[in-house]
Amino acid sequence: MMKNWMLAVAATGFATSATAQDQVTFATNWLAQGGHGGFYQAMADGTYEEFGLDVEIQQGGPQVNNRPMLAAGRIDFLMAGNLLLSFDNVRNEIPTVVVAAYYDKDPQVLIAHEGAYADWADLANAPEVLIGKDGQFSFWQWMTASQGFADEQLRPYGYNLAQFLNDDKMVQQGYATSEPLYAAQQGAPVDTFLLADYGWDTYSTTVEARVEMVEENPDLVQRFVDASTIGWYNYLYNDPTLGNEAIMEANPEMTLEGLTAEVDQLKALGIIGAGYQEEVGIGAIDMDRIQMFYDTVVAAGILEEGSVDVSKVATDQFVNRQVGMDLVE
Repeated sequence: MMKNWMLAVAATGFATSATAQDQVTFATNWLAQGGHGGFYQAMADGTYEEFGLDVEIQQGGPQVNNRPMLAAGRIDFLMAGNLLLSFDNVRNEIPTVVVAAYYDKDPQVLIAHEGAYADWADLANAPEVLIGKDGQFSFWQWMTASQGFADEQLRPYGYNLAQFLNDDKMVQQGYATSEPLYAAQQGAPVDTFLLADYGWDTYSTTVEARVEMVEENPDLVQRFVDASTIGWYNYLYNDPTLGNEAIMEANPEMTLEGLTAEVDQLKALGIIGAGYQEEVGIGAIDMDRIQMFYDTVVAAGILEEGSVDVSKVATDQFVNRQVGMDLVE
């Protein structure tokens, strides 16, 4: 049987021998890491090339904001975070749209010292919870509106583990593939609570494109999404060597041990390759779920009712096709 990725190539009408490579710039939202592995895998193992694409991956980072560059036409695709920024784009009439969602769950977590709290509900009894500025204006509002937390607990998070490590009752925000692993490395095993498992049901590591490109060059969008999806399947379930080498070349601070730990965490928490993705493929988008998340943030007071036309936030025309699923071994 012809593999799904070959079918995808055929569906786009693409033939490498007859078509020049399309130059594509894909900007990420942070430095290269295991959480970007599928994209680097597709670049390094020739998958993008097989789909007629010459892809440059442009890293984000602490001093880099790639988001404005998409609407300005300086990049072709953007790795975004969760759906809140995509809602904001639509609210502000910025002509971009989500074309794929590679994380089925947002990796945002709370961490507590192992055994300090019985369960998620018990975290609302913590004396202090460290939350960064962005979190205070997003998921913290949802936590206080519907999850039993109170503003009296709130303390600013300075993006280091010192306060947490020195207080056995401290609870703090984190990213699933960073703070829980770093704490354990420093001798403080943690209980990790993924916000997605308690109702913060946004997609993450989405890919955005300009509306103009989606309308005028859907073939290019389809090829980029399909190749990226195949890159993710190969990175997660086959040999990730080439992808890891490309990541470590782009970001020398990464190690093979660290990359492996990140990927193991993504799988263990069901952040990628699980849920709806098990049925229709990595990158899946359920438009009803996007509406439900919008309803959640409206109920929490994060956005106003009617402020966003949810139909303009994303499109599922390029995903949900089971591309690459046959590559799972």
